[in-house]
Amino acid sequence: MKLPYDEMLDAAGKSRPHYQIFHNWLKEQSDTLMGLKRAEADLIFRRVGITFAVYGDDLGSERTIPFDQVPRIFTAKEWEQLEAGLRQRVKALNRFIYDVYHEEEIIKAGIVPAEQIYNNAQYRPEMRNVSVPRDIYAQIAGIDIVRAGEGEFYVLEDNLRVPSGVSYMVEDRKMMMRLFPDLFQKYRIAPVEHYPDLLLECLKSVKPDDVKKPNVVVLTPGMYNSAYFEHSYLAQQMGVELVEGKDLFVKNEQVFMRTTQGPERVDVIYRRVDDDFLDPLAFRSDSTLGVAGLLSAHRAGNVTLANAIGTGIADDKSIYPYVPEMIEFYLGEKPILNNVPTFQCRKPDDLAYTLANLDKLVVKLTHGAGGYGMLVGPASTKAEIEEFRVHLLANPDKYIAQPTLALSTCPTFVESGVAPRHIDLRPFVLSGKTIKMVPGGLTRVALKEGSLVVNSSQGGGTKDTWVLEE
Repeated sequence: MKLPYDEMLDAAGKSRPHYQIFHNWLKEQSDTLMGLKRAEADLIFRRVGITFAVYGDDLGSERTIPFDQVPRIFTAKEWEQLEAGLRQRVKALNRFIYDVYHEEEIIKAGIVPAEQIYNNAQYRPEMRNVSVPRDIYAQIAGIDIVRAGEGEFYVLEDNLRVPSGVSYMVEDRKMMMRLFPDLFQKYRIAPVEHYPDLLLECLKSVKPDDVKKPNVVVLTPGMYNSAYFEHSYLAQQMGVELVEGKDLFVKNEQVFMRTTQGPERVDVIYRRVDDDFLDPLAFRSDSTLGVAGLLSAHRAGNVTLANAIGTGIADDKSIYPYVPEMIEFYLGEKPILNNVPTFQCRKPDDLAYTLANLDKLVVKLTHGAGGYGMLVGPASTKAEIEEFRVHLLANPDKYIAQPTLALSTCPTFVESGVAPRHIDLRPFVLSGKTIKMVPGGLTRVALKEGSLVVNSSQGGGTKDTWVLEE
């Protein structure tokens, strides 16, 4: 059986050139020292409060995400290709969101079936013909990238609603610099610490037209949300207020924040609350997380929401198979980054193939996230496969299937020492006046041997991601 692509070692077991210095350094480190460094990192993360919540977890609601001190390293050339592909993809996705809420050219051209839009739970008819600043709906995008085969990059999925994880990208870098400062003298590594500055610049650039000095806030569901650390972290790093729905109110289709000095107008909201809970007057009436009247203020152009309401239509897994065609349709370009081949279970032939090959495929809920509601065929028992088959047959239109990619591996410090573990990458793309991103992203690692599920909620960890400067 052919081994997956190893980020550090080539097929002959020799270090790839850009890893050579690190590989030599790693061989000099004892397991005892590496274990002590890992414990130090865990202690610091816990002290600082860098934790996430796991819903329904018996081990406690708050955990640190395991941090691995072996970085994932990209050459400048590799990153150049990735960055070009990410910019192209996010540009096309924003064009697509604008189109489905306005002219619907892609539907009229017969590329995306109308029912795939109108019957989608993420489609918001309330956003029809609503203008947003610069026609940008997804100001913040987290695109999940994997490497497979002989080292080719693939887009696994697009996260355009409330993508999380960027705080861990920044904190992982700080931790590596604290634990191993000598390594940063051996390499020229592109910085990522300025991400909050880029984010604030991006948010300000999509302010309502009539505002000169925009007031930006971060809207959180509250401290019990799994990503609350990130919400408070980004607000603090940007120097803006962290607010909950109860801190805001709408008057005359404008949004105001309650302060000790009286009401203060809010112009841009970086919202980390899902569409359904944003406005009890428009969506879920039982929501206590949102702001009554927020949709009307958004539609009137008096407040910018990042990301906009209805953005989820473009990151739904049932829309994912059409992204390469979107790129060609809107940009007239060939996709730089490939999709993973995808079977749409709503199609009879694709469903038949999926049912016949459940033991070989990864099957996902189109609205699923966090590694839930999915089947990894090769890693499942016969009983689990048969149980999943029942759910698939009952609602085939809710699932897609993909071949089980042999995700690339990266050396990782585990209980037995340094061993290969599967990884992916989530770079963060900011779309404002221009499209910007920091060189790198959040590398997630499946800590269980053989596991392909990297999500923190499923026991995954994170690594620092280095992009080497030429």
